[in-house]
Amino acid sequence: MKGGFFITGTDTGVGKTWTTVALMRHLQKQGRSVLGMKPVAAGCTLNDGQWQNADALLLQENGSLTVDYRCINPYALRDPVSPHIAAAQADCNVQLEEILRNFYHLRSLVDMVLVEGAGGWLAPLNDHQDIADLAAVLELPVILVVAIRLGCINHARLSYRAILAASQPCAGWIAVCSEPNMLVRDENIATIRRALDAPLLGVLPYTHYPDFNFLSKRLKLDVA
Repeated sequence: MKGGFFITGTDTGVGKTWTTVALMRHLQKQGRSVLGMKPVAAGCTLNDGQWQNADALLLQENGSLTVDYRCINPYALRDPVSPHIAAAQADCNVQLEEILRNFYHLRSLVDMVLVEGAGGWLAPLNDHQDIADLAAVLELPVILVVAIRLGCINHARLSYRAILAASQPCAGWIAVCSEPNMLVRDENIATIRRALDAPLLGVLPYTHYPDFNFLSKRLKLDVA
């Protein structure tokens, strides 16, 4: 069956995009055709008359097929602020139905679609809906990206509880070592591992520049 995963994080800037690309490479090595999608991206530049986001472009670049940018990122918002504020400033209303339409198109082309959320699990998309609502309509298992830094235990536990409270299946979590001099890093990861009733799918080491083939080897995600 064709499917995918929804990638969320404990906050913004935790490494969701690099993790998503590493997961794409990991699944491609298993013989799966994969596309990435970032439905809502706040923080874009104007390229040839089109607003585009660097993270969404990276997902497009690493897909198994070349697809139109607008399918990968239907809502490209200029300002790097909370999505609902960026959308309001652009006189735009994020519609989950539009995202779902593009997702179904992508899913018809490949085996797996990895959808990266914006910010954290409860980041608002409009006046009434947030990232959790987006994950619900996509009906994909959730993978939680946890930045291993001061406060990560609390953030991981809160995010995981929110995912469960939304009745969403959590396929696992991934630790991203975002701080090069993090004290007792392994102990923090071990504490989160005990606290979350979901498998640890991998630990991505700190790096200035991503080597996605290397990072993909640090993941353990087998799709039947």
